[in-house]
Amino acid sequence: MAATMRAASAVSARATAQPAKLGAARVHKAASFGNAVVARRAQRPVRFAGVARAAAGGVDADTGIKKMREGVKEAADENLLTPRFYTTDFDEMEQLFSSEINPNLDQAELVSILQEFREDFNQKHFVRNDSFKTAADGITGESRRIFIEFLERSCTAEFSGFLLYKELGRRLKKTAPVVAEIFTLMSRDEARHAGFLNKAMSDFGLALDLGFLTKNRQYTFFKPKFIIYATYLSEKIGYWRYISIYRHLQENPDDQLYPIFQYFENWCQDENRHGDFFTACLKARPEFVNTWEAKLWVRFFSLSVYVTMYLNDHSREEFYGSIGLNTTQFNMHVIHQTNKTTAAIFPQVIDTYNPKFQEHLDKLVVINAALAKATSPLEKAPLIAGFASNLLTLAAMAPIDSGSIDLAEDVNSPAFMY
Repeated sequence: MAATMRAASAVSARATAQPAKLGAARVHKAASFGNAVVARRAQRPVRFAGVARAAAGGVDADTGIKKMREGVKEAADENLLTPRFYTTDFDEMEQLFSSEINPNLDQAELVSILQEFREDFNQKHFVRNDSFKTAADGITGESRRIFIEFLERSCTAEFSGFLLYKELGRRLKKTAPVVAEIFTLMSRDEARHAGFLNKAMSDFGLALDLGFLTKNRQYTFFKPKFIIYATYLSEKIGYWRYISIYRHLQENPDDQLYPIFQYFENWCQDENRHGDFFTACLKARPEFVNTWEAKLWVRFFSLSVYVTMYLNDHSREEFYGSIGLNTTQFNMHVIHQTNKTTAAIFPQVIDTYNPKFQEHLDKLVVINAALAKATSPLEKAPLIAGFASNLLTLAAMAPIDSGSIDLAEDVNSPAFMY
């Protein structure tokens, strides 16, 4: 679920390091950060991080990947596009889910959502078999390295969701018990996903030390309403990514490189249920979707996640090619479908069918690749300027008012698609 929040903090580029603890509810007061700040980096004390790296277990002979110790991969270096861990203002979050303060909360809907989570439809779904290790042993060379990177990014993102949801479940237990239990059960799902992915990494001989990451990774602060926007988008785009890969591989079984993809159909329903909960949260706060400011924010977060996914996936085209996917076609399909889904709650959506939208995404891919190779500030300056220019052009594109298609005056209008 971290993809969207990572995207927003990456595009905003307003993060700064500050000592904090994930569990410190009163450390992060929104007023102390200012309304203009979307996110700030909240870095936990890095205890013995240097020692851990100094005592690293060398390099994996098959892939060249650095090891923290034998059987444990050294976590990828953090940058603007890597999965992040998040924290928020828990006091403000309590107010968000207080029936006294927020009379728009539909308690009946929340109870219904809770009952669905209690059913735990995937309790017995994530059961491994011998085919996992056999398939992993058959993936060699560069494909093996790329596959491990895919599993690591996915595992870190799911584990990020577990940490955030678990803390929210603990904090809201007294003031909003129904919502607290929903968060706790969502953390159960995310932990199950992360564990399944990490076990898959162990098939390749390089798992993550998730306990070490919990204590030593930097945490990014988001205000509660941004948490709601970002997690909603993250869960919904996660659904479309998982189900699209699953359907492709069902139609093309020869591309089924590794059995984890066979689990994506049920897996993606967890993401969908999580997204439906955040839809209820957004409906309970009309000011989060109906004001002019809200329209800007939802477009900002949507654009952030679309751009970041596009850049990340195009920098790893070999992986998608290994399972028979065209990266650009896959990304645009996921973006279009996610955009249509968000139109059910967001008042405006990005016009992703405008040819200029993909045109500027492709330009960002080219610039991003050049930036990765640039070594001097002189080389980077014009590239950064070009990157910013394309981002601003995308942000300035006319949005589409979403809602019932009955309101569309012309069936050829982009609004009809939503």
